[in-house]
Amino acid sequence: MSTVSSDLAFGALEPQQPDVLLSLIKLHADDPRPDKIDLGVGVYRTADGRTPVFAAVKAAEQRLLDEQPTKAYLGPEGDFGFLERIAPIVFGTGAAASDLFAVQTPGGTGALRLAAELLAAGKPGGRIWLGTPSWPIHAGIFEMAGLEVVTYSYFDAATQAVRFDRMLEALSGAAPGDAVLLHGCCHNPTGADPSLDQWRALAELIVARGLVPLIDLAYQGLGAGLEADAAGLRLVMRDCDNALVAYSLDKNFGLYRERVGALFVRARGHAQLVQSNILRLARCAWSMPPDHGAAVARVILEDPGLTAAWREELESMRVRLAQVRAALARAAPSVAGLAAHHGLFALLPLSPQQVLRLRQDHAVYMAGSGRINLAGLNHDNVQTFARALEACLQEEFA
Repeated sequence: MSTVSSDLAFGALEPQQPDVLLSLIKLHADDPRPDKIDLGVGVYRTADGRTPVFAAVKAAEQRLLDEQPTKAYLGPEGDFGFLERIAPIVFGTGAAASDLFAVQTPGGTGALRLAAELLAAGKPGGRIWLGTPSWPIHAGIFEMAGLEVVTYSYFDAATQAVRFDRMLEALSGAAPGDAVLLHGCCHNPTGADPSLDQWRALAELIVARGLVPLIDLAYQGLGAGLEADAAGLRLVMRDCDNALVAYSLDKNFGLYRERVGALFVRARGHAQLVQSNILRLARCAWSMPPDHGAAVARVILEDPGLTAAWREELESMRVRLAQVRAALARAAPSVAGLAAHHGLFALLPLSPQQVLRLRQDHAVYMAGSGRINLAGLNHDNVQTFARALEACLQEEFA
């Protein structure tokens, strides 16, 4: 047994706080009240609270079970057929994607981490601009990769409006070569996206300032539809010489636990150099990406019948989310502005104390920031939640 103090190995570590959203799962499960409402963890749910496997996914998995010839390693790029089939969905049929280099990643989070490490290696000490609030893990990913995170205010919860003037003002101060994180659609956690005119203005600024957009597209198809949800991204990509897109299939294929994602990178003038570095970073991070989920998506997208079935199921999810959003906006006038937004999430103008009061008095479980997952609402509970929300917003707290 070693007699050397373990402080030499782990003495600099500091305790880390547990994930608050994950702790909400247990709190909700332990609550005996029959009318409890779970608006926490960001997965899609049906009206009866299930997160089902897509029928198209089940069919593709059966086909793989019957026909897949091998479980041998993939290369670090991943499943080429998957990458070729997903690219037109992101960038459009017939879009000039020939100058984009793609790699399969373990989920959208893996794509973001790979992008961050590439940016940090390409420009040591580089900066990335991040509108707040954002997905909480965004800042952590970038900081751990060695990037300096510069924030600006993106959203006003009280008015349910994007602070686009502040966004433009902040990015006007960015230096050439700085990266900027953009949510492709269905902004997490606010649900509030720029309009198409605002996307155009944003694209013009990015090109004029020589910025590098990193677009996180994790909810395509859950907002206004597959094509409409990619419209802003395509405007930005149209004229940028350098750009990155982190893509996730967790939500729009229901492949949460399979961890399926992709990173697309354009680097005009440095393509080969960037490609070699991406492959080395990926090789050192996860060697080869996991195969099953990407193979499932490829099988679906190779088969017109399965593709049509997937699109139909995705559209039904989108419609349900839009209906719930509209119903909540009608029932809770204080947050009526959220009707103009898209996707799973809305950010309500609640303090942590008000969130706690909703949990204690009304059995409503949500993040302390006021972010809710609209998929936790349905025809039976949306009015109940709206009444509790309106009452809470009208109360005064010390």
